[in-house]
Amino acid sequence: MAAAKRHDGRRADQLRPVKITPGFVGGADGSCLIETGRTRVICTASFCKGVPRWRKGSGLGWLTAEYGMLPASTGARKARPTSKGDSRGIEIQRMIGRALRNVVRLDRLGENTIYLDCDVLEADGGTRTASVTGAQVSLSLAAARGAWSGGGRRSAVVGRAAAVSVGIVDGRALLDLDYAEDSRAQVDMNVAMLRGGMFVELQGTAERTPFTGEQFKRMLALARRGIAGLFRIQTQAIRNGMK
Repeated sequence: MAAAKRHDGRRADQLRPVKITPGFVGGADGSCLIETGRTRVICTASFCKGVPRWRKGSGLGWLTAEYGMLPASTGARKARPTSKGDSRGIEIQRMIGRALRNVVRLDRLGENTIYLDCDVLEADGGTRTASVTGAQVSLSLAAARGAWSGGGRRSAVVGRAAAVSVGIVDGRALLDLDYAEDSRAQVDMNVAMLRGGMFVELQGTAERTPFTGEQFKRMLALARRGIAGLFRIQTQAIRNGMK
């Protein structure tokens, strides 16, 4: 008997439709719009002179990320964050920064900073993972344009990262949860990986029911499958953006 389809008709191991539009923000060093189902995020990469005070004198660069949701991104108006930001946004931007620092040689940047900005236009689950995946495209496009390769310096971008959500919903392991699934998941997990197969971030929580080792293995297998597909989509978006 065929496995039951999800509420949107997808198989358990199927991503939502993913579209990445490169060069979405003309003034940025690198940018894209990433759409995963109804979730839409604008990602930009900007190269700026200087590093944080604690980094000065090291000879090393820095990469950091900022994340925010537009007021109408969740349907009901979401208040703009204060200058300190909200705790969820801070957690997500730290995840984005950690993931993308794994693909950058900071010693090749000089004392300069890459800022990755991820702004959610519409949220239907998976905004943080879409932000990681889209920020990588923007970062790669900025590097391809030579945004920080002055003086013949070798590219600082030396790898590729992407991320996806997985979870247990009604006892089934599912890939790429939308909001309807995420809001009732027994287990929710976000996975970020490098193209070589290494993990760079695992965020897993038993929201309602503890999960077994076997369920964990099934979720990781789904994440690997989904991220492999995201790498292919990234590659095509970067090629399109370099034309």
